[in-house]
Amino acid sequence: MNESATGGQPWLRLMPGLFVLLWSTGFIGAKYGLPYVEPLTFLLIRLGLVAVVLALVALASRAPWPKDWRSAGRIALAGLLVHGVYLSGVFLAIAHGLPAGVTALIVGIQPLLTAALSGPLLGERVSGRQWAGLLLGLIGVGLVVREKLAVDAEHLAGIGYAAAALVGITLGTLYQKRHGAGMDLRSGTAIQYAATSLVLAVVAPLTETMQVQWTGELVFALAWLCFVLSVGAIFLLFALIRRGAAAKVASLFYLTPPVTALVAWAMFGERLGLLALAGMAVAVCGVALVNRR
Repeated sequence: MNESATGGQPWLRLMPGLFVLLWSTGFIGAKYGLPYVEPLTFLLIRLGLVAVVLALVALASRAPWPKDWRSAGRIALAGLLVHGVYLSGVFLAIAHGLPAGVTALIVGIQPLLTAALSGPLLGERVSGRQWAGLLLGLIGVGLVVREKLAVDAEHLAGIGYAAAALVGITLGTLYQKRHGAGMDLRSGTAIQYAATSLVLAVVAPLTETMQVQWTGELVFALAWLCFVLSVGAIFLLFALIRRGAAAKVASLFYLTPPVTALVAWAMFGERLGLLALAGMAVAVCGVALVNRR
């Protein structure tokens, strides 16, 4: 991010890297938790808990709330896209057997889609150098997950869910940038999680058994995803969206599959070949081009 996007303060310059690291662990949390609970039930528990916690924090800290129902509705809609559609799509894709690497690749196309839409929707200018960086980042992501691209007809449903997640996070990022600039992170995010939880409370019982096996792995995954991802990473994402152009912020998602691969190698011993390492380097170069002053 450039200085205008970080306010020139050193700690703000660490925000993009910290966001990428935290966001990348979402796939690891899903791997830990999904064997013991169905995806939408998992998300309902996760987002419901976070909505209650953030509402209490907002009330205790006297955070400002939206002044009218129209503003609250816009905040809720952004949350349904960023949290509801995106997270449901990712969890359902993995639950249907789509490898995490392939899911990450499909969602990793988001920067290109965001850049293509940020011009007509937000009036942001994407330069030729930034387009080159976005394409370079896509190539790098493809190299990282190339070994996991053997997808058969069995995984078509998972691909569809991952594509829905891609659309959700892209439109949610753009909508948040356009209509959520003045949103207080405490009260606004509480509204978003509450709205998404209400929708999941209707959909999950209609599509799943709602059975949960309370194991240590599930409790750990739930705690991590609730507080590190749903609070820490989302706060960072909205702060970055507020401070920087949408296309630049979206380019950070290119780093998610490489970092996820690194975390999986460290935690589960998954192999990283030379092609994956080369892809990581290419993705980093692409992000650097997009975010260069």
